[in-house]
Amino acid sequence: MQMKYDDSSDEAFEALREQIAEDYEGLSKRLKLIADFSLQDPSAIALNTAASLGEEIGVAPSALVRFAKHFGFSGFSEMQAIFRDHLQVSSTSYKERIHALAESGATRDTGEMTDRFIEAGIASLRDLQHSISPEHIETAAKLMADARIVHILAQKRTFTAATYLAYNLSRLDVPANLLDGLGGTLEQQMVTVSPEDTVVAISFNPSAGETVEAFERARDIGARTIVITDLARAPFIHADSWFQISEASVDGFRSLNATISLALILAIRAGTMCAEMNTENS
Repeated sequence: MQMKYDDSSDEAFEALREQIAEDYEGLSKRLKLIADFSLQDPSAIALNTAASLGEEIGVAPSALVRFAKHFGFSGFSEMQAIFRDHLQVSSTSYKERIHALAESGATRDTGEMTDRFIEAGIASLRDLQHSISPEHIETAAKLMADARIVHILAQKRTFTAATYLAYNLSRLDVPANLLDGLGGTLEQQMVTVSPEDTVVAISFNPSAGETVEAFERARDIGARTIVITDLARAPFIHADSWFQISEASVDGFRSLNATISLALILAIRAGTMCAEMNTENS
């Protein structure tokens, strides 16, 4: 497979990320592990050697070389340069500090732990700032503003962000409905979704089966779909608009700083659009 990633750093990285997502189902088991890792933690790919990455992912370094060659690179180093260029744009100093903190493994006091979580939150927000374009925000907000009802779908740890999005949309007079699946009723709640609606799914790896099934059903119904995820792969990359969020990890714990910020931004922009349309129609 021969591909070219010779655009600007951001465009080259986005092209590679989308190609990884598109090719995911056809990859071998080991290459899928690398794909998952590269989509979830691109900064680690940029900062580490093939040997250390192989140990962390659980594959031989040669698998990283095969992965790179699958996407048209001569070897791992050439592919890694794409990740490094992207990281340089995305506030490298914060990413390196988070990586160094994660590697320390020492027992920490409360002050140090607090500092580390704050740094992780800053890193996540910096990544959001550099990876999400205004045009992308406008597209998703328009899908919500034009909808009869905006249905928000999430389970487990992303449920907090879904609740926050639904709350703010309602405050801004955008018709919103939280598909919470309370008591195992998600299938029944999906009956309220129509082709005139937009469904927003917020799902992080490993995605809840209920979210995946409900998302696919929304697409079958003909509703417009928006996805916020940390791992760009099927079926979520088939949404009408999708965002990949990178939440920095501290000792395996990930906050929702960037996710909740994006939810608020989308709600405010959709609310503004709705207000403008109402003014024009009055």
